Amino acid sequence: MTLIIITGAPASGKMTIGQELAKLTDFKLFFNHMSIDLVYQFFDFGTAPFIRLDDLIRFAFFKEIAKSDLKGLVFTAAIAYDKPDDIEYTHQIVDIFKAQNAKVGLVSLETTLEERLKRNKTANRLKHKPLKRDLEFSEQLLLNANTKHRQVFQEGDLEGVDVLKINNTNLTASEAAELIVKHFEL
Repeated sequence: MTLIIITGAPASGKMTIGQELAKLTDFKLFFNHMSIDLVYQFFDFGTAPFIRLDDLIRFAFFKEIAKSDLKGLVFTAAIAYDKPDDIEYTHQIVDIFKAQNAKVGLVSLETTLEERLKRNKTANRLKHKPLKRDLEFSEQLLLNANTKHRQVFQEGDLEGVDVLKINNTNLTASEAAELIVKHFEL
């Protein structure tokens, strides 16, 4: 079992690269909005019940997948590397998989704000992420995340995890996925 976590700011290409990586590796893809959009049907985004239920769903999946005979999992998440809670959350995910002797790698995407604003409106994003279809709301979340938190990995952020940093501003999702396959020898 291999776990690849793809991180980056909103609209940096996490899901789209994850889709390409899944095609290249036969790994399963769990992009963060799969649980977010389910829970959002019942509770407002960011509220305490929303966060609890989203975490419950995700961690139930992680525990079962880590024990399974699946070849691998690609998980996407926006991690604020300057928030200790986000670092702890990431370590909790990693620990579940490492406890099952899985190989774990993390990809940190860096993409310019201008490019992310364009990607925020792509057909693939809007097709798979209902919450993002309210473009005004989605763009405001993107801009807020851009000013509030550091969403690009820096040395020392996560101990014991193999990390690949990719500036994918000018890369296709396929090109980025190929870099991931090469780096992690998938």
